[in-house]
Amino acid sequence: MTKAMRDMEAKRDLCDGVICVLDARAPIATVNKNFKKIFGEKPILYVLNKSDLADGKADAFLKLFEDKGKLAVKCDSTNISTKRILVQKLNAITEEKRARAQAKGLNRTFRFMVAGIPNTGKSTIVNLLSGQKRAKTGDKAGVTRDVRWLKCGAFDLLDTPGTMPPSFDNQYHARHLAYIGSINDDILDMDDIALELLGELAEKYPQYLTERYGITDFSEKLGMYEALCKRRGFILRGGEFDYERGAKALIDDFRKGRIGKICLENPTDYKDFEF
Repeated sequence: MTKAMRDMEAKRDLCDGVICVLDARAPIATVNKNFKKIFGEKPILYVLNKSDLADGKADAFLKLFEDKGKLAVKCDSTNISTKRILVQKLNAITEEKRARAQAKGLNRTFRFMVAGIPNTGKSTIVNLLSGQKRAKTGDKAGVTRDVRWLKCGAFDLLDTPGTMPPSFDNQYHARHLAYIGSINDDILDMDDIALELLGELAEKYPQYLTERYGITDFSEKLGMYEALCKRRGFILRGGEFDYERGAKALIDDFRKGRIGKICLENPTDYKDFEF
């Protein structure tokens, strides 16, 4: 990731702007504040991707971004109809440069860097804009390994690897990154992640846990975990609960949107947040 950050900084001056891809379920957790140093005064379009998996708080986050003077848009990168909105925003960013170029008789192609935390859907955005599968995608962190240019219609896009902040000062946000798959599952204790996710969902979306897993007692995380395993039949020989399968099922259900539309963060908590 350090190499990727250096490559991004080296290619910054070749770009007319930046597409910063966030996860609409955790918009603030997926903001990499280090980008501010790298991009400087380059115009940034914040894309709240995976909005199809988020509830109405994503709209409030969009307004929060706009109130702070940021150019932002909600996006479901798996839906071709959202391409038009993205293109409109990118055209708005380059409108003045395009007018100056045309006044000189030039017809130039504008370039955007696509950046973000791992597994926010950067490569899917690239594929959406290009109209074909140009960039490798996957539902896990670290699929894109290299910095590379791709021709996407009227624009050239620089697809970049996911880049994380150098430290996790905010453990609340770090947990959100673990839930959405921005941190490699192989280095995590998935039992702990599942317990924390259950606790957060019990606080914010208890009805979803009842509807999907039959959980009605939210007083203890372990009790909810075992109720989930019992409901799904994750029982080992001897009657012990198969916590590993339970963790995988819960986290996969969350990431795929099977539990329900969820936004882990509350926009009213971030009125003073600085990008």
